[in-house]
Amino acid sequence: MPPSHSLTVRAADGTALHTEIFGPPDGYPIVLAHGITCAIRAWGYQIAELATDHRVIAFDHRGHGRSGVPGRGGYSLEHLASDLDAVLEATVAPHERAVLVGHSMGGIAIVAWSQHYRDKVRQRADAVALVNTTTGDLLREVKLLSVPREFSPVRVMAGRRLIDIFGGFPIPGVARIPTRYLVAMLAVAAEADPSAARLIYELFVHTPPRGRGGCAKMLVDSLRQHHLSLDGLTVPTLVIGSERDRLTPISQARRIARTAPNVVGLVELPGGHCAMLEQPHEVNRHLRSLVESVTAGMRRISS
Repeated sequence: MPPSHSLTVRAADGTALHTEIFGPPDGYPIVLAHGITCAIRAWGYQIAELATDHRVIAFDHRGHGRSGVPGRGGYSLEHLASDLDAVLEATVAPHERAVLVGHSMGGIAIVAWSQHYRDKVRQRADAVALVNTTTGDLLREVKLLSVPREFSPVRVMAGRRLIDIFGGFPIPGVARIPTRYLVAMLAVAAEADPSAARLIYELFVHTPPRGRGGCAKMLVDSLRQHHLSLDGLTVPTLVIGSERDRLTPISQARRIARTAPNVVGLVELPGGHCAMLEQPHEVNRHLRSLVESVTAGMRRISS
């Protein structure tokens, strides 16, 4: 990745959020929010390409990467929303607006932010991109087990058990190989470049167990039987999904595209859950097009 300027943003509860800023200081801001058990490095392809002429701001979620790990009670959708708001306040000037891009849990954070900070959405964001994400039915829709819909409770039980086993404990040596296989199966499609699966597993292993467990339990409990409201997401919204995404299936992307109030496009890509790593050129192309659509409008207004 290109050189960056690092800073620590303090969340509302004091948790330290590691943040990095890439690209020209006067460039148009793009804010990246990664998924669960990942970190800033998951956006490597996007940062390398977009930071050539834009100011790219990326941060590690609480309990992830180089950010602080809160104690019990420090994980909720409200925390995700508040953390994103703190990063925006610290890195995007009051007269600026940004394009917000969220993958998986990062997309959920953006939706939660639009709920809890509805009055700030048009003040702080020009547009939003939601990549491989969902707004609800997290375990019911996950394609971990191929069972008929009438047996969906089996899938839910298996998913909860998986979270209990892998979510909040260090990975013992004897479990490293099956865990590597499981993480790869959930994160990327079988034909993905092996380097993508290796990176995702490395980020998974280096995510503190309390961060993994706290966020996994929070997401399951919050998105169990209802969907988050998209009413506050009033800015232009790009939705990107993947045809063989096991964690947030393409049906979830289609649902968001049907229900969000200002959708400007639904992109369906081949591959699995990590489109930004599996299809980086396509993701970059669509993100750049989204940014150019809003900056072109700004140029017309200023002229």
